[in-house]
Amino acid sequence: MEYTRLGSTGLAVSRICLGMMSYGSKLWRDWVLDVDAARPLVRGAVDAGVTFFDTADVYSIGVSEEVTGALLAELFSSRDDYVLATKVFSKMGEGPNEKGLSRKHIMASIDASLRRLGTDHVDLYQIHRWDPETPIEETMEALHDVVRAGKARYIGASSMYAWQFAKAQHTADLGGWTRFVAMQDHYNLLYREEEREMHPLCVDQGVGVIPWSPLARGVLAGNRTREGKSTTRAQSDEMADRLYSEADFAVVDAVGAVAEARGLPQAQVALAWMLHKDAITAPIIGATKSGHIEDAVAAVDVELSDDEIAALEKPYVPHAVAGH
Repeated sequence: MEYTRLGSTGLAVSRICLGMMSYGSKLWRDWVLDVDAARPLVRGAVDAGVTFFDTADVYSIGVSEEVTGALLAELFSSRDDYVLATKVFSKMGEGPNEKGLSRKHIMASIDASLRRLGTDHVDLYQIHRWDPETPIEETMEALHDVVRAGKARYIGASSMYAWQFAKAQHTADLGGWTRFVAMQDHYNLLYREEEREMHPLCVDQGVGVIPWSPLARGVLAGNRTREGKSTTRAQSDEMADRLYSEADFAVVDAVGAVAEARGLPQAQVALAWMLHKDAITAPIIGATKSGHIEDAVAAVDVELSDDEIAALEKPYVPHAVAGH
């Protein structure tokens, strides 16, 4: 495993981040694994050198955080040995204040997340989306107070427009508040719109990029073909139907051609391409089988030539903004 700094911070993270959305309760999604099924997968990631773990309060409506906290406490001897990230924004109850990025919801949510995670702090506390109903000044000051209280070491953001992210950072500067150090965005070989605005902004501002869905919800790994869907998750994943289209299979074909020529799985090639990008700190990978982790870890050591990268990128079709 390789390690790098998260943006311009001093925080060291593994080049692969294990996304914990796959672990929690089947009552939330039928492909989610419970704590006993998740244990060997998380242990495999830890044994391979993964030290960066990402979850969110909304995953399994809190159960993912419970599983994450329990397993990391079990598999690491010290809280300082791993980097833990979670998120706030999504609806967590029926009340009008149990969602969004108001000061009330942020303050209640960080305490609830810490209780579920069984720790006194997270390393990275992220806003899961932009909240158009709350002034960004209110959000940034509340996040700053979370950091000042010692409940989070750093803060990050997720999918939004680059102008919104720039506005948030400027607001933090004006108020003397904590700035975002990470952007968790939708980015992969099938969806590269973030290269237009967001990634240049992040590079310029020293913000680490930790993309979600680096394998396009498994499409780049082959869980879908032109003929249909081949896995349990793919069969119930309506979001992928909204994000990707028939035209994207030309890119999948290119990945397959490079993978066949190199004698590698498609997932390794797709992840290796991402890890070659200067803006990228660590893709967030999901794993419900041990092979998913093995491919992700192996991708760190895969060197692609300029010609291979060009072949992978050539079939790309521009997309409407998706994932915000």
